[in-house]
Amino acid sequence: MLYFLFQYLDMIDFPGAGMFQYISFRSAMAFITSLAFSLLVGKRIIRYLQKKQIGEEIRDLGLEGQMQKKGTPTMGGIIILIATVLPVLLFADLLNIYIVIMIVTTVWLGFVGFADDYIKVFKKNKEGLSGRFKILGQISLGLFVGLAMYISPGIVIRERVVRHNPSIGTEIVVSKENIARKQVILGPKVKATKTTIPFFKNNEFDYNYLIPFDGNLGKVLTWLVFIIAVILIVTAVSNGANLTDGMDGLATGVSAIIATTLGIFAYLGGNVIYAEYLNIMFIPSTGELVVFMSAFIGAAVGFLWYNSYPAQVFMGDTGSLAIGGIIAVFAILIRKELLIPILCGIFFVETLSVMIQVSYFKRTKKRFGEGRRVFLMAPLHHHYQKKGYPEPKIVTRFWIVAILLAVITIVTLKIR
Repeated sequence: MLYFLFQYLDMIDFPGAGMFQYISFRSAMAFITSLAFSLLVGKRIIRYLQKKQIGEEIRDLGLEGQMQKKGTPTMGGIIILIATVLPVLLFADLLNIYIVIMIVTTVWLGFVGFADDYIKVFKKNKEGLSGRFKILGQISLGLFVGLAMYISPGIVIRERVVRHNPSIGTEIVVSKENIARKQVILGPKVKATKTTIPFFKNNEFDYNYLIPFDGNLGKVLTWLVFIIAVILIVTAVSNGANLTDGMDGLATGVSAIIATTLGIFAYLGGNVIYAEYLNIMFIPSTGELVVFMSAFIGAAVGFLWYNSYPAQVFMGDTGSLAIGGIIAVFAILIRKELLIPILCGIFFVETLSVMIQVSYFKRTKKRFGEGRRVFLMAPLHHHYQKKGYPEPKIVTRFWIVAILLAVITIVTLKIR
């Protein structure tokens, strides 16, 4: 909203209005606004949740300090959602298709998580929203994102920059000035299903490689495979974040680290000069996503102020499902979804530990008559808790691992 206002003010030469042209300035404002909201207004929301006795129902799983958390306000993910969307509405270009998709993602999965928390808290049903409805919500979002990327004319890529200097016939430096003088001619905008693949020299993977057909049939099947991949990624990462949300500050801190990395990728991939220098895919208009991610990071950091050990509020599924979806969709939009197993390694391992535990338990029960376990408890963070590690130590070490994975993910830009 303010973005359009200041665009108009800049047209009439209002002093200082030109600052809103810069993504860096609007991103900083979005971060500050989001952080301030989550810290100041978030405190009032927590008090309201306490007043209404919207507390967490805790099952006794034999974990140290677990029952002390009983009654801690939940559904605090509302703070993250509002603190993210509000600055985006103020400082982002709301006509940008990428921003529209991210707002829909936040509200969509926020609503699914809210419905789950509402059933648990107010209907006193510990199971919450049926698993099939959660999956349906995630699949629907994935389908929406995939179709939007297929249909929208604003979602395109420029694979490489073509350098050209007619006067001397040699390559010249890529810069905004040379582009403006048409001494550097950019490659054409194309609708493609290409994405980034790490550790390879020509680090692009096209989903078309999986299709043995050419022509219109090949294009249709390629986009069908791409949309299926989007659905699987959104569902997997959203559930991974949900499983990670089991300790004070764990999911919040890990998500902030992942979001910062994705924000860096969005800034580099949306800038023609940096994209050319790093030899990565240039995706026009994705730089605007940095404003969104800055708001999300500010919301996560502000929420962490109250969610760190000992937590004054839990995010609930309202927050965990939404932040997983935000991370997944953001990575897909900037064509970095194949980096998710590295960048979101914490989510991946937490999910994998549950899958291993459940499958091994069922298999041994069928074979030996009693179920056996690989881990003392799943997800993985509870395994270490059962081993006697204090909760703050586990969370801090998981954060450290998340930072290492983020660094490795960024390094993949140059290791090929």
